[in-house]
Amino acid sequence: MKIRVQYFALLREQARCSQEDVQTQAATPAALFAELGRRHTFSLSPSQLKVAINGDFASWDQALADNDMVVFIPPVAGG
Repeated sequence: MKIRVQYFALLREQARCSQEDVQTQAATPAALFAELGRRHTFSLSPSQLKVAINGDFASWDQALADNDMVVFIPPVAGG
């Protein structure tokens, strides 16, 4: 299936892009993040992130569907 993934902050830097369309067999955001983490060598773990699917916060084990938009949200720093 095709999934559009958006990246922010550190993940954007490590992926070297702000979004990408990926063909995947990953059934959940957790599996998708593991797949993408191997490709982009992410330094953050899922326990440090939130995930959203189609604009709504989701659990890491929620089922993905073709054409979903997934956003991995890293911790926010600043002041």
